[in-house]
Amino acid sequence: MAKHNQTGLAGEEVAAQYLTAKGYTVLARNFRYQRAEVDLISQLDNLLVFIEVKTRSSLKHGYPEEFVSRRKIELFQLAAEEYISRINWQHDIRFDIVAITVNQGAYTCHHIEDAFH
Repeated sequence: MAKHNQTGLAGEEVAAQYLTAKGYTVLARNFRYQRAEVDLISQLDNLLVFIEVKTRSSLKHGYPEEFVSRRKIELFQLAAEEYISRINWQHDIRFDIVAITVNQGAYTCHHIEDAFH
């Protein structure tokens, strides 16, 4: 597995642990629909949260959250709509980003709630 893939998987695990510690229940990881993917789907009370995890080992080229493109958001929302339909969710939803940076093996999480609509 390529190093950037390993970094991404590690970041998703860190994000899941971070969210769990904040009281979220992780319902799904890497949910795919067609060409779309949602990294994490979690629930906090009656709120369903779709989370894009971006992990970077360096800020040399910018902050992790800056790498969420308009196309990624469109695909992300497509997958979210499919998940909502499958489970017949009738409550509120939110789209978040968990931006993770790695510095000498230490992970820092920046949770951006309601990152896009």
